[in-house]
Amino acid sequence: MKVLLIEDEAKISSYVAKAFTRAGHTVNAITDGQAGLITATSDPYDVIILDLGLPGRDGLEILSAIRGRSISTPVLILTARGDVKDRITGLNRGADDYLAKPFSMEELLARVNVLTRRKGEDASPLLRVGDLVMNETTHTVTRDGKTVHLSQREYEVLHFLMLNAGRTVTRMDICEHVWKSVLANDTNAVDVYIQRLRVKVDEDFPEKLIQTVRGTGYVMGAAEK
Repeated sequence: MKVLLIEDEAKISSYVAKAFTRAGHTVNAITDGQAGLITATSDPYDVIILDLGLPGRDGLEILSAIRGRSISTPVLILTARGDVKDRITGLNRGADDYLAKPFSMEELLARVNVLTRRKGEDASPLLRVGDLVMNETTHTVTRDGKTVHLSQREYEVLHFLMLNAGRTVTRMDICEHVWKSVLANDTNAVDVYIQRLRVKVDEDFPEKLIQTVRGTGYVMGAAEK
């Protein structure tokens, strides 16, 4: 994939660029906010990795300008601003994901792969995890060919889990991407919706797809045998 990296810290920029290059991707590294905005709005990219504290123009300004021009390129914010307010602001401005510094390169690569794997002219509207199939166009869900009837919120939680299949997501992750908040009562609501989904998605099948990661959150995928 073609990656635009807008990051002014030289060590981090070099670290990320080298890792993505080794993974077979093309990286254009920009260190100035204004230059980053010009590049992001003039050339097509598969994903943009965006720092917030940039010289020339702040990352949130860049994000707002990108979305204001109807550019739908996935944007992952990579920044030292790890406060909840900053994360919510970034997501509300149009970011697709948020990773705070310091970070794991393995996690960054995985998150970017999630954001980009279904992009492209031949992308299918179908998400599959085992025999569970979700159609993102019609918002229909089936398991082993049988329709699974979901409320809108149940669909949104399941959609997020399926997008991140194989990766552990925390209750906070789900709140930020589905409820757009990280309030304590919302994290409790996550457990309620997970239980509802287990009844509808897993209860009648021997293979359980929604797994609990003790003390962390949940992961979508068949249990290891």
